[in-house]
Amino acid sequence: MKKRLFIFSQYLLPHHLLSRLAGCVAECRVRWFKNAFTAWFARRYQVDMSLALVEDLTAYEHFNAFFTRALKSDARPLDVTPGAILCPADGAISQLGPIDHGRIFQAKGHSFSVLELLGGDASLSAPFMGGEFATVYLSPKDYHRVHMPLAGTLREMVYVPGRIFSVNQTTAENVPELFARNERVVCLFDTERGPMAVVLVGAMIVASIETVWAGLVTPPKRELKTFRYDEAARAPIHLEKGAELGRFKLGSTAIVLFGPNQIKWAEELAAGSSVKMGEKLASPVEIQVQSVAPVEL
Repeated sequence: MKKRLFIFSQYLLPHHLLSRLAGCVAECRVRWFKNAFTAWFARRYQVDMSLALVEDLTAYEHFNAFFTRALKSDARPLDVTPGAILCPADGAISQLGPIDHGRIFQAKGHSFSVLELLGGDASLSAPFMGGEFATVYLSPKDYHRVHMPLAGTLREMVYVPGRIFSVNQTTAENVPELFARNERVVCLFDTERGPMAVVLVGAMIVASIETVWAGLVTPPKRELKTFRYDEAARAPIHLEKGAELGRFKLGSTAIVLFGPNQIKWAEELAAGSSVKMGEKLASPVEIQVQSVAPVEL
């Protein structure tokens, strides 16, 4: 009954209003309030501040500065395996596997469309049909910056408006097409493994989604908007493997997509696996070139 009431409330709550209010609280600079709230949050979610570049909780100008805190340079070493595809964020694997008939597995009994996830443009979703996906859920205690799994050149960014349902195991199991319904930012890159998409999915009380090249992405009007990065529109942006891509101000989910026959997920990973940014998420698929025997004349 409790679970049913929680899911029912998700459809009734004023998602965007609550998120705006949460954003005001998170940006509050009143010293006694932001210090007390930040200290409570750190205790409640057992945040390990020894990894933070700035360990003093009271040194942050507001809660959001604490929440999106930078880590020490050695806190998240990058996997050095040749060709390794890196995990983009701290958190847990929600699901990973093949994109089957254009759909991504969400939870038992639920899946969602790649086409809808990427904003409804068939030309953007086509390269990922028959490919692979990984969904990484960021919990409140995690490091909330998202990094590049591979070096890549940004081709397009798409802001897709939507609802802001809570993102957790309960909603994943009970809200159909959850990740294709929530507000999100789609980042499309050209990489050595072909097209790669990193989708930053918003959630209840996520005050904003930012990227390193555009800052706060949410447009003044909540309508589908595409930003192209080429010589004609905007200067191309290249990011190295492991470089910061963006961040969440109050957690959520990152989804990574690759095309077919490009990568294979690390064997030790499965739904529920704990992951850290910079760990090996996948390996490249090596194309086997068949040798042809010489023809005797």
